[in-house]
Amino acid sequence: MSEAPHASGREVAPETFEMDGRDVPFKPGQTILQAALAHGHYVPYLCYHPEFKPHGSCKVCVVRVNGRSCASCTTPAHAGDVVESTAADLVEMRTNLVQFLFTEGNHFCPSCELSGNCELQALGYELGMTSAHYSPFFPDRPVDGSHAEILLDFNRCILCELCVRASALVDKKNVFALAGRGIHKHLIVNSESGRLADTNAAADDKAMSVCPVGVILPKRRGFRVPIGDRTYDRHSIAEVALAAAAEKEQ
Repeated sequence: MSEAPHASGREVAPETFEMDGRDVPFKPGQTILQAALAHGHYVPYLCYHPEFKPHGSCKVCVVRVNGRSCASCTTPAHAGDVVESTAADLVEMRTNLVQFLFTEGNHFCPSCELSGNCELQALGYELGMTSAHYSPFFPDRPVDGSHAEILLDFNRCILCELCVRASALVDKKNVFALAGRGIHKHLIVNSESGRLADTNAAADDKAMSVCPVGVILPKRRGFRVPIGDRTYDRHSIAEVALAAAAEKEQ
């Protein structure tokens, strides 16, 4: 990163914070996660999306800043901060969170249409998971095939709210919402019938392309890309995230 010119004419180094023993430059207004990704430091995440204001719901991007744990996607970068991301206890915390996500939903990766393109699955691999570890809840969740172009499989929802935010902020349709509290919290469709067909949802809506798992699927396109040739079959989730961040910085 080039140094910024100072009013006096001399070059001034950008402000930095320390992450895992390395200096990370940042721009004013950037969060720790944004700065880290932009400079090649991968921090796992699921609910973060660069087009939306972060809200830290999944907590997978947890780091320790000056000794205090926090979500890196919502924490502003400050000069001189000391950030830990790869400490053993933080990695264990992230792994537990991802294991819980597998446990509280119905995730059957070998038969899932999104296998190989699923961020949850890819993150499990990145964290070295070999099983969900905890006893599964096996919740009773519906599948909605009422829409002509879109299939909804609520079994895979991880409550990241990306579809909710995309539908409200980009599509201006408010097709999706979260209902219930605690372990009963779940994704719903905002129509009197609860069916997607009874909304103004369209296949090219932003909300239909942001799901990190296999909840929202286009019909008649399943398995067009063979398993083995999919995004996370060829690249780790860390490689994909860092490449996307580097492209955004250009």
